[in-house]
Amino acid sequence: MKHRIHIALLGAALLAPVAPLLAHHAPSAIFDMKKTVTLKGTLTKVNWVNPHINIELDVKEADGAVAHWMVESQPPRYYTKVGVTRADFVAAVGKSVSVEVVTALDGSKYAYLKAITFADGNRYSTEDGQGGGSK
Repeated sequence: MKHRIHIALLGAALLAPVAPLLAHHAPSAIFDMKKTVTLKGTLTKVNWVNPHINIELDVKEADGAVAHWMVESQPPRYYTKVGVTRADFVAAVGKSVSVEVVTALDGSKYAYLKAITFADGNRYSTEDGQGGGSK
């Protein structure tokens, strides 16, 4: 019996350092999930990486200044399951896109993607679980 307790404690001690790697944040800890904003701008970069893809876009503000936005989204696997590939996003770099996002609670130019409409009219939503892919 004592031997099993020692093995269990040893196992827990070995797993403790990797526990933070298994943690994940809820979007509501960073983003105002109640306030959706639509941004229209030029897609400038795509980072197709886990745990979330990130896109960057330049948005012209009312005063004419260009604001650079960082937008986090679902993991790559989410998009590939609904038929959207990295190549689809890369092909849109340099083109106009419209995104529906929830913005960061701290007021920065950081947001979480709810939907994206590419220049060709294809729209993909992260909320319906199907991707959307509609014109």
